[in-house]
Amino acid sequence: MRIGILTGGGDVPGLNPCIKAVVNRVAEKGHEVVGIRRGWGGFLDSNPDDPDSITENTIELDPQVVRTVDRTGGTFLHTSRTHPSRVHDSDVPDFLSGTVEGEGPHDLTEHIIRVLDALKVDVLIPIGGDDTLSYGLRMHREGVPVVAIPKTMDNDVHGTDYCIGFSTAVTRGVDFIHNLRTSTGSHERIAVVELFGRYSGETSLITAYLSGVDRAVISEVPFDPERLGAMLVEDKANNSSNYAMMTISEGATLAEGEMMLTGSEDAYGHRKLGGIGAMTGSLLTEFTGEDIIYQQIAYLMRSGRPDSLDLMVATNYANMAADLALEGSSGRMVALRGGTYTSVPITMTSEGVKRVDVDELYDVEAYRPKIRHVMGKPMFLY
Repeated sequence: MRIGILTGGGDVPGLNPCIKAVVNRVAEKGHEVVGIRRGWGGFLDSNPDDPDSITENTIELDPQVVRTVDRTGGTFLHTSRTHPSRVHDSDVPDFLSGTVEGEGPHDLTEHIIRVLDALKVDVLIPIGGDDTLSYGLRMHREGVPVVAIPKTMDNDVHGTDYCIGFSTAVTRGVDFIHNLRTSTGSHERIAVVELFGRYSGETSLITAYLSGVDRAVISEVPFDPERLGAMLVEDKANNSSNYAMMTISEGATLAEGEMMLTGSEDAYGHRKLGGIGAMTGSLLTEFTGEDIIYQQIAYLMRSGRPDSLDLMVATNYANMAADLALEGSSGRMVALRGGTYTSVPITMTSEGVKRVDVDELYDVEAYRPKIRHVMGKPMFLY
């Protein structure tokens, strides 16, 4: 059997150990693995009639090739946000330009299946979030055997309680916030820490909960900066060290406002996020007269090696996915549900969205986590 593996979307800590574990498990059983470079983009840019093109966009994987990849973060296969069923004119490879008509975006799925056949891939293992796995679902519906592995810092893939990368992102956020306390306290200021999180505020919520900041603004709840400022001034006054700290999700919005977006849409319809923390800091200064420290943690949350939990989950997800593929199962996604490793139909990724349970976990009036009871809740309260 020949297994294909790819990583798509944003990188997270744990991808390289996951790839390594898949390769080792498959090789142990006497089968082959081919890595696809740059996510779905590797398939798109591969020309089955050009061997050099195949060499450029794929890599044969064996235990020696992946022996040391788990020592670093990110993905050594590289990644992209390519969506083969929505390819803009400028992204159509030259060798396919004569096959498309009209204005894009173009659906080049037929080409992707041709490449899969040329590579002799029997089962495909995509590792990604909602966007990457949505095309994995398309492949499944086209008859391609698929076993998916969920990863995203936002922990928002539907069908699983946990995605690779989330624990490390929270760990990074807590560490940076604790480090930032020294400067914030020394200068007696208010710190605004902007964290990743487009539609789900769980990263901000859990990071705030664990680091003990004063306030946390999440994507799900629009906020009033003037009221928030008054709270932070009171928090600062009540702190013997005379400072206050808050977190804010990059996807947060002002009351009556919209997300702060820049640039053009990517293949999945997303524009770049960021800057709400800087705007909030400026508004807080305007309303309170306080000096602000603004820190956008951004890519530092997804950089570096995974923590032990992500390493554990990445390795176990990899072994499960490899076993499912070798057993002939397809149309599945490995998952954690209720604290137990399992697999679910990949169709579950399209059946809903995961967001913070505001009623259970967030105080809308006070802009802070509201964790009253944890009995019966999953480990990450989500």
